[in-house]
Amino acid sequence: MLVFGCRPLRALLGALGGSLRAPASHRSLTSCIDPSMGLNEEQKEFQKVAFDFAAREMAPNMAEWDQKELFPVDMMQKAAQLGFGGVYVRTDVGGSGLSRLDTSVIFEALATGCTSTTAYMSIHNMCAWMIDSFGNEDQRHKFCPPLCAMEKFASYCLTEPGSGSDAASLLTSAKRQGDHYILNGSKAFISGAGESDIYVVMCRTGGPGPKGISCILVEKGTPGLSFGKKEKKVGWNSQPTRAVIFEDCAVPVANRIGNEGQGFLIAMKGLNGGRINVASCSLGAAHASVILTRDHLNVRKQFGAPLASNQICNQALQMHGGYGYLKDYAVQQFVRDCRVHQILEGSNEVMRMLISRSLLQE
Repeated sequence: MLVFGCRPLRALLGALGGSLRAPASHRSLTSCIDPSMGLNEEQKEFQKVAFDFAAREMAPNMAEWDQKELFPVDMMQKAAQLGFGGVYVRTDVGGSGLSRLDTSVIFEALATGCTSTTAYMSIHNMCAWMIDSFGNEDQRHKFCPPLCAMEKFASYCLTEPGSGSDAASLLTSAKRQGDHYILNGSKAFISGAGESDIYVVMCRTGGPGPKGISCILVEKGTPGLSFGKKEKKVGWNSQPTRAVIFEDCAVPVANRIGNEGQGFLIAMKGLNGGRINVASCSLGAAHASVILTRDHLNVRKQFGAPLASNQICNQALQMHGGYGYLKDYAVQQFVRDCRVHQILEGSNEVMRMLISRSLLQE
């Protein structure tokens, strides 16, 4: 039986009214887009739960979260009740225990409601998975249950002011003193920084290069941990972005995930899934944009006929004409929120390099 947050999926569906049908806005798409194509029956069921949640709890609030730069904690905790706080974390620590494909399906559906917030949720899920996969039993049982319930939130700390795509050159140091590491340095562009409770930090415990990097969990409130100003961004405004700063920040050795020198491997394993999650968020934004554009083209008239009968829709915002540039129309927010997906977790250029390298190795 598929389990969401240690509760049977069908019981959750019953609690939501027993309906396994997607919202009307999605059911009407089957003629041009069928997002359930190729999925098994259980995947279709939880995809519909995610679509319904996105339409009910996210889409009506997306513009306000963006304009007021609100971090929607209450909504995310509701999502966690459906198992979306630890989608691919094991069930013994509160996760849903789903596959990577299942996770992709869920994030694609949620992103139709708010791409920015779903993208943060995907990062939070990635952090929880890293702890679940590479942490010891004490760490798994201490950190994963509150993360899966979204009682606590997590941030992934790899990028630094001087190391982006070249992550192995990071400089944040962690010097061991007895049963603590003393961290010094800073991380840049960290999603959730200042709001999150747990920071999954890649730092240098050894020599230069990837083998000198370890992964350490730093908890909010630790002396020596502070944050930069909240960045003003083009998109992704429902999640705060700040620098994370370490100044003689003492963290217990017990908070190290994996062995010393294993941090870069852990970071890359996390990103392997995180990149798929972000791509899924992009698909969800594209899905929602097509819906918005279809509806706009069927209503808006030029030359005495609906625009849909005059043009082919290949760029959603462009097809909205001048309206697409107004903040009253949601399509512009999907465009803004998706633009950063070409940069973070590996730029388009780096991703092309990784794909070509993989192909050449076959």
